[in-house]
Amino acid sequence: MCWGIDSAGFKHLLHLAVGNTESETAWTSSSATWSNRGLRVPTSVTADGAPGLLNALETVWPKSLRIRCWFHWLGNIRAKLPEHAAAVVMAHVRAIRDAATLDAARATADRVINTFSREFPAAMACLADDLDALLAITPRAAPASHHRAHHQPCRTLLRRGTPAHQSHPRLNDERSAMKLVFATLIRCAARWSRVAISDLERHQLQLLRVELGIDPPPQQHTKSTKKKTAA
Repeated sequence: MCWGIDSAGFKHLLHLAVGNTESETAWTSSSATWSNRGLRVPTSVTADGAPGLLNALETVWPKSLRIRCWFHWLGNIRAKLPEHAAAVVMAHVRAIRDAATLDAARATADRVINTFSREFPAAMACLADDLDALLAITPRAAPASHHRAHHQPCRTLLRRGTPAHQSHPRLNDERSAMKLVFATLIRCAARWSRVAISDLERHQLQLLRVELGIDPPPQQHTKSTKKKTAA
């Protein structure tokens, strides 16, 4: 399953398929079809830490900025913390995500790791893993309005998918299951609010695409070119 947010802030269901493996070959094949169907190279790609998926993204969209999914990552850290300390530690971890700049996010991450690594080594090792991809969510990569939108589809699906499943308790085959999932996703998409993107943020994203080498830099018109155009 793949979702996309366009430059106008609308969310789109890009791909839905059944798979029995998360291998690099399977993900490469799936993601290649998205490009063949007209999807342009995305500015950023948010994914979990599955090795097969990460390798496929590097093959298909090597210039796109990879962002580690915070929804999965926060859950992984929380699972490695005892109940009595989870609320405090997770508050510090979320401060990394909400930092205003990349430098502030790195400084906060270093502070959290140094503070809790002795008491909770497994959780802090999870925090340090793939940190660059996690910090890519800072304003350099996406407008602030995008930050919570990265995991919203998953949360909404879990909330709204359950009643649909309860009303259809028996799924006879794979096709019927896919139809139910697709119908649920489309209903969710229709109810989602658009992500607000200002003209300034849209311009920043355009500059980022040039910086990453996805789009060519704008042509510089010389005086001679302007004279020819005027003539």
